[in-house]
Amino acid sequence: MQDPKRPGPEDREGRQPERLTWQVATVESITVETYRVKTFRLRLPSWKTFRSGMHYDVRLTAPDGYQAQRSYSIATSPETRDLIDLTVEKIEDGEVSPYFHDELIVDDRIELRGPIGGAFTWTASMGGPLLLIAGGSGIVPLMSMLRHRESAARHVQTMLLYSSRSPDDVIYSGELDALAEAGNGLQVAHTFTRTAPERWDGFARRVDARMISDVFDRLGAVGRAYVCGPGGFVETVASALVDAGITPERIHTERFGPADR
Repeated sequence: MQDPKRPGPEDREGRQPERLTWQVATVESITVETYRVKTFRLRLPSWKTFRSGMHYDVRLTAPDGYQAQRSYSIATSPETRDLIDLTVEKIEDGEVSPYFHDELIVDDRIELRGPIGGAFTWTASMGGPLLLIAGGSGIVPLMSMLRHRESAARHVQTMLLYSSRSPDDVIYSGELDALAEAGNGLQVAHTFTRTAPERWDGFARRVDARMISDVFDRLGAVGRAYVCGPGGFVETVASALVDAGITPERIHTERFGPADR
């Protein structure tokens, strides 16, 4: 996902990042998602059960001993064993994401630790209806939730509102289309903030209160809402959700800043 991720609280088992052991994972495959986003499938020697919404820390060490560390959300569902997907957006002047994009190849090894997280997680047993709202690469932890729903909770009514700059910036585009077309209670709405497709009749602006109200009406009710994206985006959406009548305890947010990711 995006990076840096704000440090989360302890997870429900009381596990904190500093108590986790670093391990060395192997790159099994690399998938190009968009012109600046790739997904790295990693095989872990010590895979641990996780909840959708959690993340891993990644650490790079230079020959002179300098280290750079970033956090990336898990994109896979908890049902996928021994492997995790980390979807990384390239930031040209960053320390970590350019290495992933320009240097890392299949069979390379990468140091990481996790899973980490707590408040921004969802499991099938928590139910819904679910309202998921993503800005840019904020789709990554929500994609883990959608994949988990597909495997374990298709009965949960779910609405995804995904804000992207253009159609070329939509991460997981084909999979999102397929999930929405399955007709099992998942609706997907896109909004484009810079360039929309020709003859597009959907949203074409930044997420605002009127848009939130529209998708809220489509879903009918909201049991839990999850919002992930840049800081300003998350603040705007969270305020609009409260104005729409969703109580703050049902709104879960995660945000990232403009630094390297």
